[in-house]
Amino acid sequence: MLVTSLSSLKGGVGKTTVTLGLASAAFAQGLRTLVVDMDPQSDASTGMDVTIGRHLNISHLLANPRASQVRNAIVPSGWSRTYKGKVDVLLGSPAAMAFDEPTLTKKQIWRVEEILAAVENDYDIVLIDCPPSLNGLTRMAWTASDRVAIVTEPSLFSVAATQRAFRAIDELRRGVSPRLRPLGVVVNRVRPQSIEHQYRIDELKQMFGPLVMEPELPERVALQQAQGAASPLHVWPGESAEEMALNFNMILERIFLTVQVSKPESAQPAR
Repeated sequence: MLVTSLSSLKGGVGKTTVTLGLASAAFAQGLRTLVVDMDPQSDASTGMDVTIGRHLNISHLLANPRASQVRNAIVPSGWSRTYKGKVDVLLGSPAAMAFDEPTLTKKQIWRVEEILAAVENDYDIVLIDCPPSLNGLTRMAWTASDRVAIVTEPSLFSVAATQRAFRAIDELRRGVSPRLRPLGVVVNRVRPQSIEHQYRIDELKQMFGPLVMEPELPERVALQQAQGAASPLHVWPGESAEEMALNFNMILERIFLTVQVSKPESAQPAR
């Protein structure tokens, strides 16, 4: 089971949108997929057509990570009611804020790893949508992850924020979880005709080289439309949606290549 966290150091950069795009790519390729909604805003749960409030959620598991509890907090996405495939959600909750402390005990920092151990044979890939901060919830998610993708916009503050994130990843790798590595920087909401955006992207590439991932994700209305309709991007009509679906396929492929894990041969495209 391959675990990847999607993180940012500020809100509004489209981190959850990227999480949902990758979940759609994995679902479309027939991978058994779990989205863990660690962001107290719980937008990933909503975007995957799940009603929040009727089930156990991540806050219950952070308090009590028993295996029986874990399975009760994971529900099928609404996507799988319409299309063939397995994509589930470990539900988010505003109550998770109670665990977003700046310092954690050794037991607390391994809590998400403990939760995911209960279902490690059930999924091919896990995508964790982290809060837009470097506090306790994000560090618990990273400790359970193989890779971390930093989602950013091409803005004035992107270089400094990305530097802080990479330093934090390295600190956690050296002190807690040796397998953890940065996947790279996902540059989101790019306007190709913007001189400012191109300048900031060049700045990122000068600082971080190949860690700046290709393709960059352009700003497209189709992405927001699919998300607003709680629909997987890969079935949304139109050339714009097809373009974005291909972009997310390429990023998903990089995840598997970076960790040097082959996709399961049994995976079949969802219908």
